[in-house]
Amino acid sequence: MLDPRAHLEHTLLGANATIGEVERTCTEALSLSLFAVCVAPCWVADAVRILSGSDVKVVTVAGFPFGTATTATKVAEASESLSLRASEVDMVLNLGLFLSGREGRAAEDMEAVAEACHRAGGRLKVILETGYLTDEQKRRACALAVEAGADFVKTSTGFGPGGATVEDVALLRQSVPATVGVKAAGGIRDLKTALAMIAAGASRIGTSAGAAIAREAVGILGGETSE
Repeated sequence: MLDPRAHLEHTLLGANATIGEVERTCTEALSLSLFAVCVAPCWVADAVRILSGSDVKVVTVAGFPFGTATTATKVAEASESLSLRASEVDMVLNLGLFLSGREGRAAEDMEAVAEACHRAGGRLKVILETGYLTDEQKRRACALAVEAGADFVKTSTGFGPGGATVEDVALLRQSVPATVGVKAAGGIRDLKTALAMIAAGASRIGTSAGAAIAREAVGILGGETSE
């Protein structure tokens, strides 16, 4: 069985998340050798401090969870998080612009954040919120994100009308070049589901159940943790 830990972003993005929960999320990611934690911008500095000296990355969000902030706001949010040593930013596509046919403005929004991320040495994921989109719209959104310079496309925020599905992950994987990653997020709670997403083409898994999934995998594989 594939060890999913190198794909897992242990996620804590609830509005009521506390510093104690941030510390626990980071400690779990460290002990289980997960790829990253994903926390809200206000917790980036704390996560970076806790994870200092380790290989666990810090991922954060911009324009989250609705994507309706102005481009300047998203750029500022991403730039500040990267200056605090986050490695990657997950921004939300402006669905209102996209669904209104204002693709140029939606693309400019993504491009500006991509440029800010790359200038700071970081990477950008664009969250498409696939639950609102038809398959044709998903493909078009992927094309716009790639043209704008996104390093990944991502299924969902976890706050929208639906989470990740195997079908959507496969569609996104087919819609972007091999150099662009796919992140599955939203409703992934167990090892079986995580492995199905990876098999469908996900290179990253965003989940608040990252520690539970990793422990389940370690139990089957017989691996060790630093706990």
